[in-house]
Amino acid sequence: MFSTLILFESFIFWNIFLPPFLFGIIWTLMLASFGTKLGLRRLYVNSLLNLFEYAGATKDRGGSFYLEDDDSDDEDYIDILKKEYKKNGGEHMDGNLMRKIERKHTRHNVISRKDNLLMVPSNPDLKSLDENNSVDNETNGEISVTTKVINNRVVSVATFKREFELGDVLDYLKTGIACIIEDEVTQRFVQAELKTWNLMTRTNKSFVFINWRITCIWIFGCWVRYFLLFPARLVVLLLGISLLVGSCLGLTWVPHPELRRWLYEKISLTTFRCLSRCFSAQIDFHNVENRPLCDGICVANHTSPIDVLILSTDRPYSLVGQTHGGLMGLIQRSLSLGASHIWFQRSEVNDRAAVSRRLREHVEDPDKLPILIFPEGTCINNTSVMQFKKGSMEVGGVIYPAAIKYDARFGDAFWNSSRFSMVQYILMMMTSWALVVDVWYLPPMRIGEGENAINFANRVKHEIAKKGGLVDLLWDGNLKRQRVKSEWKKAQQQRFSNRINTNITINENTWKHL
Repeated sequence: MFSTLILFESFIFWNIFLPPFLFGIIWTLMLASFGTKLGLRRLYVNSLLNLFEYAGATKDRGGSFYLEDDDSDDEDYIDILKKEYKKNGGEHMDGNLMRKIERKHTRHNVISRKDNLLMVPSNPDLKSLDENNSVDNETNGEISVTTKVINNRVVSVATFKREFELGDVLDYLKTGIACIIEDEVTQRFVQAELKTWNLMTRTNKSFVFINWRITCIWIFGCWVRYFLLFPARLVVLLLGISLLVGSCLGLTWVPHPELRRWLYEKISLTTFRCLSRCFSAQIDFHNVENRPLCDGICVANHTSPIDVLILSTDRPYSLVGQTHGGLMGLIQRSLSLGASHIWFQRSEVNDRAAVSRRLREHVEDPDKLPILIFPEGTCINNTSVMQFKKGSMEVGGVIYPAAIKYDARFGDAFWNSSRFSMVQYILMMMTSWALVVDVWYLPPMRIGEGENAINFANRVKHEIAKKGGLVDLLWDGNLKRQRVKSEWKKAQQQRFSNRINTNITINENTWKHL
């Protein structure tokens, strides 16, 4: 009886389950090799959206499908409040309703306040800093000129300098407490919260029972992701990596440089398209007329190493990045066999000078592929763009900006390297629903006359953030690994000193009244 059961299971596996499984993998790899799409992944993504909408509309008394999070994007919430306001007549807004809207418009959702200070790494703008404390030199009715100028403070008429008071530190105290609760830097290095649950436990650790329909959908989704999609994606990943390593190794036997480059371009497109299938990647490229050419550098915002895979499905690049070990190291060494790539150690000072020299030589050679660089130097959670390093802007040539935006509802592409290894991260992405990405190619940019590399880098960063709908931040992404620079601390100290010692400018009319 037992042997009969084993034979029956073997028959089911080899004759019913395995043939369509292998056929699906082979068909997927063939379509990816030729860059052909049948629209099945888009249909799959649209089906998931319908599933999320259905689950989101399902509620019960015990809980809600929507995640309650103070850090979530609040535009929809404000719209709901405004509809409620209109429903009440639209003439007088309820006080509680007004406080909710005001609270949602503050920078820190945890506390409601008006920011008199904005901590930034650059030099302070004293004009905007003292906007709220500016001196109004015009007389107003019966109010004395002295009261108007010095704002009810006792000052020295000889120097007209404002004396220090204990209340001067309150703005810094509020800003410091707010930054401890929720600052603008460290929250960029953790996975962003979703407004609605995407039926994955990892995105809702505080999951509670909602109803049986949602529970059944969640169980079915787990079975699909772990027992149907994951095995197929794992096979595609192994075949894709084997194809990449074997093909690049074979390129070392091709003596002719031009033929080797042509073959590498075809191999790169084929293998990266195959590898994108192991994440069920749905990639939409916009403004392809601005696709990077061989006369410059492509710069983009950085979320994970998958960014390279996403961009390389559209055209091949020469890569610049930090040297890795393990699986990433194997891929880097294989790619270097087929084309000119630049790998370096971030901690080595000598490597930086060598990288700058090699970048200039690469850009000046029209026969080489365009360079792909992520000037942030670290992975950000795809909610913002942080400081661009100026090194890539000093090389010369044309800069081709590209904005990458992931849809976190189907899977969070951010790689938290301090928490997950590369293998763990790849497994998490392969057990997600899909990888839905939008890529925008921006018009080529050149450094302006009289413009330095820092300002040019900020201009490029601003355009990428604007196109991708990301927050433009001035902070350095390396704060994930390093302490705040001493010069930034000194700048804030100098800012406070100027705040309490700024000379009060008095016009001629004020002098007459005095």
